[in-house]
Amino acid sequence: MVASRLHLVRHGEVHNPLRVLYGRLPGYHLSETGHQMAQAAAAHVASLGRPVTGLRCSPLERAQESAEPFAERFGLTAELDARIIEPTNVFEGRRMSRALRDPRNWWHLRRPSLPSWGEAYRSIADRVQEAMDEAWDAADDGDVVFVSHQAPIWITHLAIAGLPLRHDPRTRRCALSSVTSFERVGDVWREVDYAEPAAAGIDLGAV
Repeated sequence: MVASRLHLVRHGEVHNPLRVLYGRLPGYHLSETGHQMAQAAAAHVASLGRPVTGLRCSPLERAQESAEPFAERFGLTAELDARIIEPTNVFEGRRMSRALRDPRNWWHLRRPSLPSWGEAYRSIADRVQEAMDEAWDAADDGDVVFVSHQAPIWITHLAIAGLPLRHDPRTRRCALSSVTSFERVGDVWREVDYAEPAAAGIDLGAV
């Protein structure tokens, strides 16, 4: 059997009082609001009335914590999958508003189409879609949930839609605890739904 639908869920709000770009840095956990947002995302998927038989999440703490409500609701154990992790970024641990004013950092902005400040967009899209294909084929019918991050989800959206991967990160349609849903017909993925079930949190520190 294969899956019926695959949901890419973004993690909830992160406790980030210094407002740095946290990227793959350890120690960044959900805030109290973030835990509530993760619960709302799981409740939304449950409200669809579709069985969920697979659950994977990024190894980062905020993704694992956002996967917990799904594990509880559907009786699953979240499988860690490094292919859906946040991309690398040279500005990790820094406040972007300050970093971008420093001429020493401008070299990292020389080719935004790649982007030159971190992992290539094409690499992100390829690794996420590889994980999607594997999970889809391995599923015992039902839906699959991936708990991931803004950049991997949005870049996957662009790739599947056949749109250019180069984009302004400020324009991404991928809110905290949002759910972007896909189906695969044959070997072709298509996006079928997007939802923002949680109240807006403070979206700081995304790559």
